[in-house]
Amino acid sequence: MIYQVFEAQAALARQAKLLSRITGSWLHTVWPSQPRPYPLDQLAATCEMIATGGITHACPPYNITSSAYGNRTVDVHEEVIAQTPFCTLRRFAKEGVEGQPKILVVAPMSGHFATLLRGTVRVLLPDNDVYITDWHNARDIPLEAGSFDLDDCIAHIMRFIETLGPNAHVLAVCQPAVPVLAAVALLAQSGSAFQPRTMTLMAGPIDTRINPTKVNDLANEKPISWFRQNLIGTVPATYAGKGRAVYPGFMQLTAFIAMNMDRHIRAHLEHHENLVQGRDDKAAAHRKFYDEYLAVMDLPAEFYLETVEKVFQTHDLPMGRLQWRGQKVDPSAIRRTALFAVEGELDDICSIGQTMAALDLCVALRPSMKRYHLQTGVGHYGVFNGRRWQSEIYPRVRTMIQAHCN
Repeated sequence: MIYQVFEAQAALARQAKLLSRITGSWLHTVWPSQPRPYPLDQLAATCEMIATGGITHACPPYNITSSAYGNRTVDVHEEVIAQTPFCTLRRFAKEGVEGQPKILVVAPMSGHFATLLRGTVRVLLPDNDVYITDWHNARDIPLEAGSFDLDDCIAHIMRFIETLGPNAHVLAVCQPAVPVLAAVALLAQSGSAFQPRTMTLMAGPIDTRINPTKVNDLANEKPISWFRQNLIGTVPATYAGKGRAVYPGFMQLTAFIAMNMDRHIRAHLEHHENLVQGRDDKAAAHRKFYDEYLAVMDLPAEFYLETVEKVFQTHDLPMGRLQWRGQKVDPSAIRRTALFAVEGELDDICSIGQTMAALDLCVALRPSMKRYHLQTGVGHYGVFNGRRWQSEIYPRVRTMIQAHCN
């Protein structure tokens, strides 16, 4: 019933958007320029917010068409390197540039599209040959494609690392830190020639017993059966994935917004005032952020439930109990992949110490192959996007990669 209720609400929202667009257009026709009566400016701003706001399941574009390279700018185009029903391995190819370190950016499967890492990719591009896991919206994946659980996620990551070839590098943002560490451990356990040179884990929940956040507490308040009964919906017949059990993206988004409700309310009140006052630059910045933030994707139910249970409730990886298709995952097997753990001082989703725990699990790595950085003054999003990611965190990532390229 979860999805059916949402679809009914979405239908009403579409009518409200249409009415708002019509009203806003009428106001601009009657009063095409300033000055307008102040109440009409407020009404016009409200109409625009309703018409352009709200949740969408449409994946935004990356819009990465160029990159710096040395002292010049080169064109960038997207290439599909590999594809499964659940994910596309996408490359941001720079025209005429070869021989740079290959880096796989593993995006989170947490209700947002991989385009949320657009800023991460932009910063990486000048120095690296960048690939990203572009996870698909589960509601668009037909049932015939089968299920997708945590084991399948780990298998995808191993396959994509192998696709990049020997001497690649891997960078995980947030949630996939656990499956990435597991994938690298399994490659090491098998003696694979495709073990990556470096593994960067950024704000990831390796051990959520450490400094639990509100997110961690919520995951432990109820048994996994409660999550299965109350948070899992069935994709309606109007979509390609009809009948698939999913954790709807709008549920995840609702939870994130509820965690910082005051902040979002203030942002929208400021946006309304910026529209009224004609502060176009600030209004555009607000729209840009929320267009991305409100674009959501559904997750396969089995993947979501296993992640809640094994990562947040039973802590299988740090407790030494995580298995992949019947095989124990052993991080102590990692000897050839240098490890860099990055955390944000103000992160209220993955707190200090949770990602650093990976350093203790990789006991066979020499101290010179393990690094840690705590970035002051940033929350979760600031670890992989924004000014400090570009100026303070990435230079350390670059140094790590360059030190282990040969």
